[in-house]
Amino acid sequence: MTKLTETQTIILSAGAQRPENIALPLPKGLAGAAAKMAVSRMIEHGWLREVDANLRRNEPLWRETGDGQGTTLVVTDAGLLAIGIEPVVVKTRVAKFCVANAEPEVKHPTLRTGTKQALLISMLQRPQGVSMQEIVAATGWQAHSARGAMSGALGKKLGLVLVSAKDDDRGRVYRIGQSV
Repeated sequence: MTKLTETQTIILSAGAQRPENIALPLPKGLAGAAAKMAVSRMIEHGWLREVDANLRRNEPLWRETGDGQGTTLVVTDAGLLAIGIEPVVVKTRVAKFCVANAEPEVKHPTLRTGTKQALLISMLQRPQGVSMQEIVAATGWQAHSARGAMSGALGKKLGLVLVSAKDDDRGRVYRIGQSV
């Protein structure tokens, strides 16, 4: 087995302690060509692997791929073994987490009566619908806040299907529609 350098040991040990075994950031002072060479060698040995970075979770980038995405570095099972950590323990924890979350429970939010959101829903359920001016007058919200509540809280969180139509007398009229 290949003997690890001090830098390789530091990278693998730090990565093993991070969530999802992410090897970045590299040690202070390791940058440029030296970093590229060290990482390339570790990838050749199978100790590190490049994977797509999840930018929503702010995972650190190793390199950009040119399509607005990037990759990050992850310590592999071989990398864990190289520093004396048994990867089975890590996989067992991950497997238990995956099995427990295989069938995620759908949580339905409870609606509280007497809130502006409940008022908005009741107005949207009327057969004639509701105009933006009526929503603003009833809730005291600005128009952009009402549109945000309809899109975010009602549409995305509660899963309600909202439809709108242009009315000659009232302007745009909003209703809760039927899901497709």
